[in-house]
Amino acid sequence: MTGRGTVRRHAPGKLFVAGEYAVVEPGHPAILVAVDRQVTVTVSGAGAGAGAGAEAGAEAGAGAEAGDADVVVESDLCPGRTRLRRGADGLGGLDADHGQPVPDRLGHVVSAIDVVDELLTGRGLPTSPIHVSISSRLHRDGTKFGLGSSGAVTVAVVTAVAAYHGVELSPDARFRLAMLATARRDPGSSGGDLAASVWGGWIAYHAPDRVAVLVLAQRRGIEEALRAPWPGFAVRRLPPPRGLALQVGWTGQPVSTAALAGRLRTGQWPGSTSQRSFLARSDECVRAAIRALDRGDDHELLHQVRDARQVLAELDDEVRLGIFTTRLTALCDAAESVGGAAKPSGAGGGDCGIALLDGTAEREISQLHKEWAAAGVLPMPIHVQPTNGSTE
Repeated sequence: MTGRGTVRRHAPGKLFVAGEYAVVEPGHPAILVAVDRQVTVTVSGAGAGAGAGAEAGAEAGAGAEAGDADVVVESDLCPGRTRLRRGADGLGGLDADHGQPVPDRLGHVVSAIDVVDELLTGRGLPTSPIHVSISSRLHRDGTKFGLGSSGAVTVAVVTAVAAYHGVELSPDARFRLAMLATARRDPGSSGGDLAASVWGGWIAYHAPDRVAVLVLAQRRGIEEALRAPWPGFAVRRLPPPRGLALQVGWTGQPVSTAALAGRLRTGQWPGSTSQRSFLARSDECVRAAIRALDRGDDHELLHQVRDARQVLAELDDEVRLGIFTTRLTALCDAAESVGGAAKPSGAGGGDCGIALLDGTAEREISQLHKEWAAAGVLPMPIHVQPTNGSTE
């Protein structure tokens, strides 16, 4: 709690270390890390209000502007206020009849609130009119960095709205509700960003079968979906590397992960020999990297990160997704030149790349940053967030 009738929760962004693309298929592993840039969601009574990005206090007049809305949303990723009303089919835009439907950028927010509303209704708890304020450090002037902004927002909204209504969720419940909210909008999303936001630190993650999970929730309800086994799903915390520093570079080119990953789910790729070969190679690399982390073998981890880059490069050559841009290739080559290992993080095509190298090699790290800057890659002051301190 941050004040009478106000709840504030945080969720960190993420980076993929290995296993992107393969993790989209249920049961296949990936390694992710949570980062120390986060989304903050503040929930208050509909008559209280708090401007997007505000850390405390109420904004005068919010109740009057809310009118008969059940939910008012303000976000620094979507200018203005969005007024919503609860209905038989979930939240809908109060102003839709006047040519102002719910902005697409808020779709994951609406889905997250809908899932929590269903949970509350199933438990016989009332849903209150609320004001939801969202502030994100995962973008710059509206341009996303590729750090899992939508996932972090979904986790933070689920956690904050539930807490406002007196329901404190376990990490597993937070993830499951956020996964259901996400899968309703995009069943192809792996949910790795959600898991990183929920558990923090370094994690090994296997995605559930989202279609099966959606069917489960539809047939047996949200409450049962929180308790029942989810096919394919697994997550566990991993020890961080002993002596390696994680360096992050941003290409300045935002990318739609859903669009790139979606291209692999069409045509002749699903079920093909090429897909099976890619999944097997990715799984082998990720599992070897997990063993290296468990043993504290930094040298082997660097080797597996290099292999993960090669696996992605071969996929890119075969399917022509455009994973490796000029800047991402330069980012990786620069890290190799100073003794590190690097690869795109996530879908590629832009967004971020990561590098791992000796944490004590200050000269090499400085040289890496200079080479990145010369190639148009912005070194970002990002570190791993060991835990998700979601409650303020």
